[in-house]
Amino acid sequence: MSKEVNSESVSLCPLSTPAATEQEMLCIFGTGDLGRSLGQRLFQTGYKVVYGSRRPHSCGPLPPGTQAMSHVAAAQSARMVFVCIHRENYNFLETLAPQLKGKVLVDVSNNLKKNMYPEANAEYLQRLIPGAQVVKGFNTLSAWALQNGPSDANRQVYVCGNSLEAKQAVIEVATKLGFTVLDRGSLTAARELEDFPLQLFPEWRLPLQLATGLTAFFFFYLLIRDVIYSYVVNDKDISFRIMASLANKVFPIVSLIMLSLCYLPGVIAAFLQLYRGTKYKRFPDWLDRWMLCRKQLGLVALALASLHVLYTLIIPIRYYVRYRLAAHTISQIKENKTSPFDTTMAWRTDSYYVIGILGFGLYLLLGITSLPSVSNVLSWREFSFIQSKLGYLTLFFCTFHTYLYGWDEFLQPSSYKWFMLPGYMLSLVVPSVVLVLKLLLLLPCVDSTLTRIRQGWERTDPEQERKKLLLT
Repeated sequence: MSKEVNSESVSLCPLSTPAATEQEMLCIFGTGDLGRSLGQRLFQTGYKVVYGSRRPHSCGPLPPGTQAMSHVAAAQSARMVFVCIHRENYNFLETLAPQLKGKVLVDVSNNLKKNMYPEANAEYLQRLIPGAQVVKGFNTLSAWALQNGPSDANRQVYVCGNSLEAKQAVIEVATKLGFTVLDRGSLTAARELEDFPLQLFPEWRLPLQLATGLTAFFFFYLLIRDVIYSYVVNDKDISFRIMASLANKVFPIVSLIMLSLCYLPGVIAAFLQLYRGTKYKRFPDWLDRWMLCRKQLGLVALALASLHVLYTLIIPIRYYVRYRLAAHTISQIKENKTSPFDTTMAWRTDSYYVIGILGFGLYLLLGITSLPSVSNVLSWREFSFIQSKLGYLTLFFCTFHTYLYGWDEFLQPSSYKWFMLPGYMLSLVVPSVVLVLKLLLLLPCVDSTLTRIRQGWERTDPEQERKKLLLT
């Protein structure tokens, strides 16, 4: 009975593919952190892994299930070799040219700075061993990303090489490891790939520059309007407010503006599609770049909003606030009077705090769902609902929170010191415009037309339609 079962189970396996029953051997030159992490990941995926080392018997701990050999023996045992060593140590590879002839060499090296050498590392490796097929790849992954896999981070593997067959072999390995592969063409693109890890927050530059510029502008604007004005006009030194009060005004102002800038490009894109009557025309380059950095804009805005919350929490323990409360209480005791309870003020302050709490809670939800580990488990409809619909609700709550803060201050002439608008009024301009434009897009007649355009419908030009009718 057992023989029949075994024969049936064997018949289910494809006999014509030996790779299905025999693990493929891959070779790694280099036993550093990256080499060990790559070998561990390859072994867990189902490959046999052998390391090539100058000292095979004393090269340090290796991943379980792998083995170390001399460079010559390791190169002869595998068709693909991952070169996980620094460029300055490439010279010994020239002596292995006979063993590496016809092999696929995957160069994973990077440099310490740009233009460090006259040619890319992968091109130099190809010149050293002309008989090998060099492919640049895996250099944008860290040892941590290889150990944890793509589940903890959305990682891409870029490859380039002159041999399509060699690139396809590397792409197959990267795909089995669970990474997304992007082919960048021939080996001449290797220098560009080697510069990728040297870039410092390329997608964050515009948001950080914008946040820095806005923060500096509003800091000096409020410094002149509040602190310097008080010193010049009233001969009163309130410079101590710079540390807490002034910062607690600047952070929410910049945060609200940057949050509104996350949604303004989407509104502009919608009106462009309505104006053009089609979705098949490209947006301007500046709008494309703006839309691609919306996530970073939102996260920087969330960081500033978090600072605003922390600054607000320290208000009751500040010396100035405790001093003012004590002085006010003592003055009322001396005058033997009590201030009447203001119901309107109670409603205003409670509403102001509650709306702010709700807005910040939604703010945190937007930030959490933008993390790759969270967004990867959400469907597109769920992600769009949170980032779009709840995002606009967050913008509304934060804008309404700011309106409640100002209340009727805009009616008081004393609010316009040196004819300068209060900072909160300036912060309301962009979000108010975004919300009004979004309301226009939600009108049934506009929304239905925009939906048809995004589903592929195109508005025809009456003049072109008339010419077509005359021709037919």
